[in-house]
Amino acid sequence: MTDLAGGRRVLVLNGPNLGRLGSREPDVYGAMTFADLAADCEKTGAELGLAVEVRQTDDESELVGWLHEAADTKTPVVLNPAAFTHYSYALRDACAQRTAPLIEIHISNPAAREEFRHTSVVAAVATGTIAGFGADSYRLALRALTTLAQ
Repeated sequence: MTDLAGGRRVLVLNGPNLGRLGSREPDVYGAMTFADLAADCEKTGAELGLAVEVRQTDDESELVGWLHEAADTKTPVVLNPAAFTHYSYALRDACAQRTAPLIEIHISNPAAREEFRHTSVVAAVATGTIAGFGADSYRLALRALTTLAQ
């Protein structure tokens, strides 16, 4: 795992449509913008001794590439795969190559939503899953990494 001046490096990776937080279905995802979320993750990470880098993409291949980067550098990951959760076997296979803890997170609780959201192809290869706590899902995952990544 790479150490940076701010502490142990952690990637917080976000899939499709999460860049639209704040305007996308605020009744489901809340009013926090993606910029607010990123700043909150960085602040929480700093409080926990982690150097958090937050990224978002709507591109499956870019997300897979970031997971390969994390595996190659033994970097822990907090991953909100968003819609890719339910059908991206490419993403699942990239997660399976992890060399450090990987926590799957969701802002909403997929099990309490539409039936097509009930299946995660990522969950079986993740260290754990946190869902349904809004932005706190990210904070809880970062806190969990402080004990998992020792």
